Amino acid sequence: MPPRSPLPQRDGLDAAWLRTPDNDPDTVPRWTTMRDFLLDRLPEIAPVEEMLVAREFVDHAGRAWVGDDPYRPNSFVWFHRYLLPEPVVPFPIEILYRDERILVVDKPHFLATTPRGTHVRESVLVRLRASLGLPDLAPAHRLDRLTAGVLVLTTDRCHRAAYAGLFQSGAVRKTYEALAPADPDRTFPQRIGNRIEKRRGSLQAEIVPGLPNAETLIEVVETRAQHARYRLTPTTGKTHQLRVHLNVLGLPILGDPLYPTVRDVDPADFTNPLQLVARRLSFIDPIDRAPREFTSGFALEWPARAE
Repeated sequence: MPPRSPLPQRDGLDAAWLRTPDNDPDTVPRWTTMRDFLLDRLPEIAPVEEMLVAREFVDHAGRAWVGDDPYRPNSFVWFHRYLLPEPVVPFPIEILYRDERILVVDKPHFLATTPRGTHVRESVLVRLRASLGLPDLAPAHRLDRLTAGVLVLTTDRCHRAAYAGLFQSGAVRKTYEALAPADPDRTFPQRIGNRIEKRRGSLQAEIVPGLPNAETLIEVVETRAQHARYRLTPTTGKTHQLRVHLNVLGLPILGDPLYPTVRDVDPADFTNPLQLVARRLSFIDPIDRAPREFTSGFALEWPARAE
């Protein structure tokens, strides 16, 4: 892990960093100057020459790197990323609860939890750090970008481990709701347990042989015509777990662009949200031992033919 950034946040976003590797002493050095290294590592995401002139690359002490500086192995380079335009997610973030330790919000569909890939400014973390003036805000857990519902964040570094530990240890009860096709031939409730893995570079997670690492209790709450509202209670938190578990039953969640098949969706199209909501979340507060329970107000959108 890097030391604390010498650069302040910019518009709620932390500075990025690189660490210079060793040059192989048995061969001709790969990089002679820091300019060589930066041009090699950042040719597509940053105008390196312009940033060097503007003294926008700094070391761990905040000293600006100069392009002609000799290459220095095992050193940190800090900088603010140049951000590409992003479609603005046209939905607000509702605050459900706030105290001196945690902030609980109702995350809308299409908004990432944290900056990632092409979704940077349009993330819960960056939006709220900037709008609330909370530079140390951090998520205690995560929701998929396409999933709406209850999300817990910590307001200060000193509280992060206590609340994140609740989620990592399984001490938080989480209940989701989803709309998917109804299946009168299946008996519910049904508990699904298997092994889910997501390979690097693949958009989909998949079920593979091996020791189970994912478990979900699936219940039918309501049926309308060809569709049903399901209550999903996971005991684990693997990537895309709920979407995979309903899909493996032949009941893909409405609005899902990844399961059963990957569909190309315009990133600026917000008309068909995934019908999955993190509905309820409860735990015993690790600091004051008070019971906490939070409920999302997002409604699921039944298809017109199911009304």
